[in-house]
Amino acid sequence: MQRGISYEGVYRQALVDSFAKLDPRVQWRNPVMFVVEVGTFITLLLSVDPRIFGSTGPGARPYDIVVTVILLLTLLFANFAEALAEGRGRAQAASLRRTKSDTVAHRIDESGRPMGDAAASSLRTGDLVRVAAGELVPADGEIVRGVASIDESAITGESAPVIREAGGDFSSVTGGTKVLSDWIEMRVTAEPGKSFLDRMIALVEGAERQKSPNEIALTVLLSALTLIFLIVIDSLPPMAHYLHSTLSIATLIALLVCLIPTTIGALLSAIGIAGMDRVIRFNIIAKSGRAVEAAGDVDTLILDKTGTITLGNRMADAFRPLPGVEAAQMVEASLLASYYDETPEGRSIVDLARKQGVDVAPDVLVGAAAIAFSAETRRSGIVLAGGREISKGAVDVIKRMALRGAGALPPELDAITEEIARAGGTPLAVIDQGMVLGVIHLKDIIKPGMQDRFAALRRMGIHTVMVTGDNPLTAATIAREAGVDDFIAEAKPEDKMRRIREEQSQGKLVAMTGDGTNDAPALAQADVGLAMNSGTSAAKEAGNMVDLDSDPTKLIEVVSIGKQLLITRGAITTFSIANDVAKYFAIIPAMFVATVPALQALNVMHLTSPRSAILSALIFNALIIPALIPLALRGVRYRPMNATQMLQRNMLIYGLGGVIAPFLGIKLIDLALTALGLAHI
Repeated sequence: MQRGISYEGVYRQALVDSFAKLDPRVQWRNPVMFVVEVGTFITLLLSVDPRIFGSTGPGARPYDIVVTVILLLTLLFANFAEALAEGRGRAQAASLRRTKSDTVAHRIDESGRPMGDAAASSLRTGDLVRVAAGELVPADGEIVRGVASIDESAITGESAPVIREAGGDFSSVTGGTKVLSDWIEMRVTAEPGKSFLDRMIALVEGAERQKSPNEIALTVLLSALTLIFLIVIDSLPPMAHYLHSTLSIATLIALLVCLIPTTIGALLSAIGIAGMDRVIRFNIIAKSGRAVEAAGDVDTLILDKTGTITLGNRMADAFRPLPGVEAAQMVEASLLASYYDETPEGRSIVDLARKQGVDVAPDVLVGAAAIAFSAETRRSGIVLAGGREISKGAVDVIKRMALRGAGALPPELDAITEEIARAGGTPLAVIDQGMVLGVIHLKDIIKPGMQDRFAALRRMGIHTVMVTGDNPLTAATIAREAGVDDFIAEAKPEDKMRRIREEQSQGKLVAMTGDGTNDAPALAQADVGLAMNSGTSAAKEAGNMVDLDSDPTKLIEVVSIGKQLLITRGAITTFSIANDVAKYFAIIPAMFVATVPALQALNVMHLTSPRSAILSALIFNALIIPALIPLALRGVRYRPMNATQMLQRNMLIYGLGGVIAPFLGIKLIDLALTALGLAHI
């Protein structure tokens, strides 16, 4: 999704949008910056006529003009931060929009007979369409007949084609993708303009981005602080009159802007948009900012074992011959039984046999016939030319075959089978002409680095739960090896839902992944539901995030991104409030030290003049916004730690930094203004 994005164009457009966002109807959504805009308008009027609100002192117009320019720059810098974050999203959406085209759809009836061609934009929910090799899928839908290889690179960025077929959890297709081979007949599931791609574009552009509860709460807090400082500033003129001093309207506005939380107010929206953008960079579409933020507060993470914790394919680990059976005989029979088995398990048995120096002579396979695996027989194998039949399969199936033949089974068979199960493996028995030779140990391969990742989640305070259909013995072994905290064995869809509700009843936030229709209820129930793009439409509708790459392990990255969003907002809020406190102590003493000599003790910065103090603080207040834009867009780096450590880190870096930076910055700007002869403007 990153291809074809011109960030040079993004910066240019953001600059233009910075001026467009000066519209009061836009600024009204951000109370802090709206106050700044009102103040800018008032100082602009004073710049035109300094006497518009009454008498004024000498040199007021130049001072009013300078204040107006600085306030305008403050607004533009804030608008630029938001526009830049939105622009990055629009650039992502542009790359998606290029995949859209009004293709021709070959409509069919329920029996598959052609009903004529139509434009894709005219299709309605329930219409049936046939798509052949080389054609684009005209709309979102579910395959009802056929199987095909489909190129989804336009959506996912992944060049490898995927297989989609009728039935099961891989029947969903997305409009704009391309059928590479064979054909499919599909039922349209989305109205024109409401396809998955259309919704992705709207979401990426941020057109439907809603503020999360935390963001709303912070906005209310910032508005309250702004109101408090409005009252404080309103009380200054009577105080100045009592001290036989004067404060101009421009000075009061400048002081107000310096003291209200403009820094976080300017960057708050950009932080939220950038959080969604970081999720998009992982090829995940978040349906709302709420989902991203909720991921940062997740307490429990529920993951499927297969494909998430393990590689998804069991691999042959060892051959276990029964007593009296030569190891070479057992290995050869296993290889022959798996020779025509194209499953990953079958290929792994052949590979393991060859690694042990056993192979099949070509003449042995002359006239041989494969025994295909089926869910009913639960075995597969080979019949050689002379009628010799060799099979491998579930232990209970092979035992019944042996009993029908020889009528006796060695007791060691059950012992080996139980040992493999206790080790977390899957046993496959091998039989040759009615005689059981031994057991193949198939093992779930845990993905590299999973233990470290679960350890990191544990340090985040997240409880991990593995869901599997395996028996409890196997599940316990895999859970122990992977490092998960808990597991649900022999799980059914209702078991996932029950566990999610149990966790939520304790006030916890729960995240889970899924791709099937049977996962849809649990995805909808979870606070963060990551649906796979390869899954069914029901799953994608139920989840509040969709992974375009269909990689269940990404849920771990989503949690980290959510926490990064929360930490970034907290860090910049801490910096902003510390900034305001520092500016207060930097400005007020300089303004009143002439009339209240006792304030000299607090005038640690020794600024050149009251006006220089105001202008220096105002300039610093404006410049700190663009200085923090990279941090707001990139995010504060997240490191797993407890809440106390995180608070201490924030206070040390951003709290202390927020106090020190204004003192240094304002003093340097004051020196520059003095050198330029502007300190007494």
